Amino acid sequence: MIINPIGVAALSQREILRFLSVASQTIFPPIVTSILYLYIFGVAIGQRVDFSYFGLSYLNFIIPGIMTMHIISSAYENTSSSLFIARWHNHIQEVLLAPLSYFEMVLGLLAGGVARGVLVAVGVFTVASFFTPVAILHPCVLVYFVLTISVIFSCAGMIGALWAEDFSMLNLWHIYLIVPAIFMGGVFHPLQILPRMVQVISVFNPMYYLVSGMRYSLTGVSDVPLASCAVFSFFMTFSFFFVTVYLFKIGYKLRT
Repeated sequence: MIINPIGVAALSQREILRFLSVASQTIFPPIVTSILYLYIFGVAIGQRVDFSYFGLSYLNFIIPGIMTMHIISSAYENTSSSLFIARWHNHIQEVLLAPLSYFEMVLGLLAGGVARGVLVAVGVFTVASFFTPVAILHPCVLVYFVLTISVIFSCAGMIGALWAEDFSMLNLWHIYLIVPAIFMGGVFHPLQILPRMVQVISVFNPMYYLVSGMRYSLTGVSDVPLASCAVFSFFMTFSFFFVTVYLFKIGYKLRT
């Protein structure tokens, strides 16, 4: 499906260099925030939380959730800002006029969000290792979820950037939908300790399956069977990617 690999590589390189050139704003802030979460929740509060029935400490329990949270935010913010600014300054035409298929355009723009998500995941995992030994029980599963989560929310960022009419609209989805869903998706708590009604609602929260999949990859512990998490993640990846390609194909807010 890629007929112009050089063009895709060039667009991917531009997107990756764009966020690397401002690493102090794109890579290091989530790592610093992770240190605060790990210390305050994992060390200061976590020492008073009994998680022995899970077979791991509270600090080890929250590390996969914090990684997931920052992968989602980083991937979404990267593509949403890149595409919206391209629309705002009218240099998206350079991409639209390039000899690239719509599939290749999305793939190239996607590369920046995925690369940033992966780098942030590595950074958070590295700083977590200074607080407690962190084992990766299922490395292939970890790679699968890091990549699929990055793709899902890189595509979501592009969809949000196409939908937004101004800068105030750009972060609406992230602030009022994605962040609350992340925190209610089991980043800092297991499903079992929630009220019954909230447990039922959480089953319909997509972040719950993504966090559970990441948690299984590192600790072997999950509220949901791994197969369910993997299938759900694949379905979201496939759906978001091809919706994004379709929006590019019909020129949704790209040619006006």
